[in-house]
Amino acid sequence: MRRHRNVKVVATLGPASSTYDMICQLFTAGADVFRLNMSHGTHDDIRERHTIIRQVEHDLGRPIGILADLQGPKLRVGVFAQDGGHDLADGAKFRLDLDKAPGDATRVQLPHPEIFAALEPGASLLVNDGKIRLKVLECGKDFADCVVEVGGVISNRKGVNVPDVVLPLAALSEKDRKDLEFVCELGVDWLALSFVQRAEDVLEARGLAKGRAAILSKIEKPAAVKAYEEILAVSDGIMVARGDLGVELPVHSVPPIQKRLVRKARAAAKPVIVATQMLESMIENPMPTRAEVSDVATAIYEGADAVMLSAESAAGRFPIEAVTTMDNVAKSVEADPTYLSIIDASRVVKRETVADGIVAAAREIAEATDIKAITCFSQSGQTVGLVARERPHVPVIALTPLVSTARRLALTWGVHCVIVPEQERFKGAVLSAIRAARSAGFAEEKDQIVVTAGVPFNVPGSTNILRVAPCDERLISRVDPG
Repeated sequence: MRRHRNVKVVATLGPASSTYDMICQLFTAGADVFRLNMSHGTHDDIRERHTIIRQVEHDLGRPIGILADLQGPKLRVGVFAQDGGHDLADGAKFRLDLDKAPGDATRVQLPHPEIFAALEPGASLLVNDGKIRLKVLECGKDFADCVVEVGGVISNRKGVNVPDVVLPLAALSEKDRKDLEFVCELGVDWLALSFVQRAEDVLEARGLAKGRAAILSKIEKPAAVKAYEEILAVSDGIMVARGDLGVELPVHSVPPIQKRLVRKARAAAKPVIVATQMLESMIENPMPTRAEVSDVATAIYEGADAVMLSAESAAGRFPIEAVTTMDNVAKSVEADPTYLSIIDASRVVKRETVADGIVAAAREIAEATDIKAITCFSQSGQTVGLVARERPHVPVIALTPLVSTARRLALTWGVHCVIVPEQERFKGAVLSAIRAARSAGFAEEKDQIVVTAGVPFNVPGSTNILRVAPCDERLISRVDPG
């Protein structure tokens, strides 16, 4: 019988992982979804990687999800007259302004008038991933006079974070809009939206995507944490982007925030990725640190749908080893009896619809008897998400005639996707489910599975039938002749 891994692995592609052979090896090693980072590479680079992924998908016969991660607006200081910039001492005064003249030890351009419009005295400005911290003493529409609270070297075009205020900036820059249209036309399955501060940011991206890709909101700003309920409600999925969260918030506050975000996304039956620096040392080393392994394990114990590799697989020296490590950690955690007890204890009881009741019953039947898998026929993937929210102890097999649905579900916890023809009769659906479970190695002829479906078929959101079916097709024929 096949050993099943529930949590999914997202691997970012880049210079270290752009060939057919490498992408094929990454998928075979355990990657379920590939991330295309729109902050790096040209449209030609992205198109080539997309084409290779689809070729691997065709050759291996398994749906593969593709996630395009939009860059978002980048806030940066200007340039300095002196190469290498200047060393800002603690307690020194420093001005940010709109003047295009090269900076010096006392000032530099910040070419973002919208930041000055939102600043107030007392606000913090973080430069170079928080290595330099400035506090605003006085500000106006074109300047901010600051005191250096934490000094360091400030140099050309270093990034700026503004954690204390909601900036009057759209999450989509002009570059993002062009990138969004490009990848939607290309045919990606998920769009990751950076710099989300409010629900309106997500709705804007959704309007531009026009249903061509699902929208995944990256939670990386304090404003997004505060508005999380509203953002989650209009998103198809969530990414806990801990890198920027750890810059703009006290680093010790990130773990409890991560737990809350994961739990609420699961309650909403929407996939959630935990990302950033999960196996950072594997960029240069073939083995991770013990702390990194514990970090990955913690996300899995929390019930995250997926864990993500960034530079480890995109630019690191050991991309295959990084994916293999993720795979091994996930299998080890999921084999731990403590994992099942934690997942069960964190289950959210939500019974509002017929589909809610059916998927809950499917899980309970599977756990009370010797059921090998829960199979779901789905057009939109919504019912499959409800089954995954239950976190059953058996594999979830999603059966759909739509390749786009199968690819999007590659991100969802516990789901094995199979493309099947459209169904017209329930008996045919049961036979398809049996064959899929046996072909995928999850069941044998002597076993039983649970089948959920909606009649009439091919109508999204119509799940209304649950059946326990034997995997011996001869028994199906006897019970359901014709």
